[in-house]
Order: sequence, then C-alpha cells, then structure tokens
Amino acid sequence: MRYILILILATSITACCDKKETKVLAIATEVTSQENSQEMENIYQFKVKNLAGEDFDFASLKGKKVMIVNTASKCGLTPQYKDLQKLYETYKDSNFVIVGFPANNFLKQEPGTNQEIAEFCTLNYGVTFPMMEKISVKGKNMHPIYHFLTEKAKNGLEDSKVAWNFQKYLIDENGNLAKVISPKTLPTDKSVIDWIESE
Repeated sequence: MRYILILILATSITACCDKKETKVLAIATEVTSQENSQEMENIYQFKVKNLAGEDFDFASLKGKKVMIVNTASKCGLTPQYKDLQKLYETYKDSNFVIVGFPANNFLKQEPGTNQEIAEFCTLNYGVTFPMMEKISVKGKNMHPIYHFLTEKAKNGLEDSKVAWNFQKYLIDENGNLAKVISPKTLPTDKSVIDWIESE
C-alpha cells in the first residue's frame, strides 16, 4: 500500500513538473519569437525625403519589387543612369520600381546639392524613377535604411558593405532583402532581369 501511495505521489509530482516545464518552454519560445520579430525589419518601416524635400514612404511600395541604388554624378559608373532609366521604363508597369540615393561617400563623386543632382539626372539621363535626397551609405553617418540593407541582423539575409557607387539592393514584394548586386554589374544584367520577371 505504501509503495502504491509513493508511486502515485511520484507520478503526480512528475506530471506537475512536466506541466511547469512545458509552460516555461512555451513562454521562452514566445519571448524568443517576439525578440526575433522585433529585430527583423523590412523596407516598409522607412520614410525618407526625395530630392524635392518631399516625404517618401516605402510603405507605399508594398507588393512591388524594388531596386535601391546609391548614385553619383561624377563617377566612371555614372552612365549606368541610362540603364537604370531603361530598366525602369520597361518594368515600371509590372510592379517594379527603382529608388536612387545619391551619396558622396566615394572620392567625393557626388558633390552637388539636391537641386543640382535633380537637374543633372533630368538633363543628362531623363531620369523619372524616384530619387531621394543625398545621404551617407557608409561610415558613422550611415543612413538607417543602409544599416538595414547591409546588416544581416536587420535584413535577415546577409551582411554586406557598399563597395562603390551604383551598388544595387533588390527588395522583394514583401519588403525583404533578396539580393545584393555589385556596382559594376549593369542594371540590365540577365541576373537582374530574371529576378524581376520571376514569380
């Protein structure tokens, strides 16, 4: 009889402990999940200013594929503006948009004011895709959107560095970083076209 009572008591304690452990495990999982969701970001949280000083909300691009590119007016790669505009004209009605960020981080190849940059882009390349105000894409003054683009802890894909002007970041329809394209790879490269046209 005493053996049976001890067995029942032990079983009750084990069951109680199991429930507590399960509850603790569930709480820990929930906390971890909340922490991960807080750390992970997407492009839609960012609001910036365009070259005209107007607000530009990335949330307005939900459902579209996006190419983000840092630009410069006095770079050997500056003619890529022509390819960027061609790409934009070809796919702008197919849920695709290009967003340019002028930056003066590389050999001071973008010295102009926002107004000068706007005039340069329009007069020389007929740019009609959205161009934002000049920012920093690296260093201590790096813009928050580039922290997202270059840090795996924020974008969930990979760490990267902006190597030079005209580096491209491809964002999928859900606002997540999908690919990083090197500066020398043309915007019209097959790898970019295939990504835009993929389902």
